[in-house]
Amino acid sequence: MTATTVSESKARAVFRVTSGNFLEMYDFMVYGYYASAIAKTYFPAGSAFASLMLSLSVFGAGFLMRPLGAIVLGAYIDHHGRRKGLILTLSLMAVGTAAVALVPGYATIGLAAPALVLAGRLLQGFSAGVELGGVSVYLAEIATKGRKGFYCAWQSGSQQVAVVFAALLGVILNRVLPADQMGEWGWRIPFLVGCLIVPFLFLIRRSLTETDAFMARKHRPTMGKIVASMVANWRTVIAGMGLVIMTTVSFYLITAYTPTFGKEVLKLSAVDTLVVTICIGLSNLFWLPISGALSDRVGRRAVLVAFTLIALVSAYPAMQWLVAQPSFERLLAVQLWLSFIYACYNGAMVAGLTEVMPVDVRTTGFSLAYSLATTIGGFTPAISTYLIHVTGNKAAPGLWMSAAALCGLIATLILYRSEAARNRYKLA
Repeated sequence: MTATTVSESKARAVFRVTSGNFLEMYDFMVYGYYASAIAKTYFPAGSAFASLMLSLSVFGAGFLMRPLGAIVLGAYIDHHGRRKGLILTLSLMAVGTAAVALVPGYATIGLAAPALVLAGRLLQGFSAGVELGGVSVYLAEIATKGRKGFYCAWQSGSQQVAVVFAALLGVILNRVLPADQMGEWGWRIPFLVGCLIVPFLFLIRRSLTETDAFMARKHRPTMGKIVASMVANWRTVIAGMGLVIMTTVSFYLITAYTPTFGKEVLKLSAVDTLVVTICIGLSNLFWLPISGALSDRVGRRAVLVAFTLIALVSAYPAMQWLVAQPSFERLLAVQLWLSFIYACYNGAMVAGLTEVMPVDVRTTGFSLAYSLATTIGGFTPAISTYLIHVTGNKAAPGLWMSAAALCGLIATLILYRSEAARNRYKLA
């Protein structure tokens, strides 16, 4: 087999494995973009703030299921293989998407409406608990030597395609439909589009082949052994969680929360905020593989430390500058800057997290650390809304991102505390 043929084969494998990752992020983004409309449909309350907080809390509730999904589905993947597990997660995700898309509103079926939406979100969260880990480990195991960071960056890259696609669809719908119709029923269209994409994604993912690294392993750990390994390696899992918190907080701040923040706090138009979100997704997609490749050359630690420090000193001042005179141009400039920080950090982080986990339970370890972090970072839209409400400071989300950056910095210094560890993780 020629080098060109191998390269083309791996490119196809990357496309197949990241396709389901696209659906997961698409669903999460659509919910975040239309949180206000979902609030009015399913969570009527005494005030607009209370209604929005209920909607955003249900958005975050999906993340609470991720650690459970990480352990249960992660163990399934580590025992039965990457391919089978990734097909299973796509199936569960599709059911959750349909639930949110098709449930009638509170005015029609009462309390059953928010209960069913919550159930759909919990199922999505359960499946998503291992999706990112399964995809990242698959990419790490098929990567050519010395290019693991570049390969793993496409896990996040597929998410950015979902961000752009969901936001672009939102721009088109807001141009075509009046605001009252968008709030009444138009917001369901993106969820229905997600349902229509599912059969195509199944067709793509079913053609995945198992990784050579997994097939070469003689030992397939049982659920009991996997749980025991997680307990024995709890320090690594917790440090990995700290590593991911920076990623999840910054990602959901600049993507899922941007339409709500721009519209409800800055009083900009829905179209303007969605256009900014499209630009963010494209920016992320540009910087992620560059950062992943850079970390292959200089090591994960250098990149992670640099961008956590940049976030610490610039996130809050940038948000202060934005809220001082809100405009489309300022929102775009600030979010592109935060996008640069997020993407450069995450491009190194994903590969680094696959490297620090024990090989036999790599999927479970990665997924558990990532899922624990998302139980915090996934509530970023709700936390940001609450911080602004109680402090009266519209720039408060910048402080939240700075706190996440501090977690990332501490976790990096712990995981890469010695030269030997840095070399081991870089070459793993």
